Amino acid sequence: MRRLAVLATALLATACASAQKAGPSGKDQAGAASSTGGTAPPAAPGETLTAFDLDHDGKPDLWTYSVKDDKGELVVRRKEKDLNGDGKTDVWEFYLPDGSLSKLVYDMDFDGKPDVALFYEKDQLVRKEYGFGFDGLPHAFNYYEKGKLVRKERDANGDGKIDVWEYWENGEIDRIGTDLDGDGQVDRWETRHPAATTQPAQPAADPAAPDAASPSK
Repeated sequence: MRRLAVLATALLATACASAQKAGPSGKDQAGAASSTGGTAPPAAPGETLTAFDLDHDGKPDLWTYSVKDDKGELVVRRKEKDLNGDGKTDVWEFYLPDGSLSKLVYDMDFDGKPDVALFYEKDQLVRKEYGFGFDGLPHAFNYYEKGKLVRKERDANGDGKIDVWEYWENGEIDRIGTDLDGDGQVDRWETRHPAATTQPAQPAADPAAPDAASPSK
């Protein structure tokens, strides 16, 4: 799965670079048919759909959806990409009105359902959602602050409720909380701190020895 993710990321980067160069050659298409008879993902009302053939095989593999801003200029709001050439969307990108990326979704196993979703705020990753349960729903969540992982949450038993919490500090697990009875509350905590250094025990005082604090006679 990791290899597939790396491959998808590499293909995505290539697609983005190619799309920037291929802009003038793209064709506006509203539900345009490909050479195989498939149709592009439909545009919503008010959107302008532009299709690109990045690998030059005669079939569209990138679709951009744009809307007009206050100045009447087209601004891309979302993109869909077909990475493996099967005619189905494998990557979804969503953009804010200012052009910054807000959400990136991957179908890693090419079954038409999202597997990984990345959420961004001000161009920084803030959350990842994983949905490897083949139902298209997220079951694990990673949370980030200033680009660093701070917490993981997971639905381990598949009942739709979070039952495992992991808290991270400096790239390492600090503690893990587990909900054992399904009430949404942590019932057991497990800490992952290194064991504290044990101070050597002090020798017991000899009852026969004179008290050092007592004045000598």
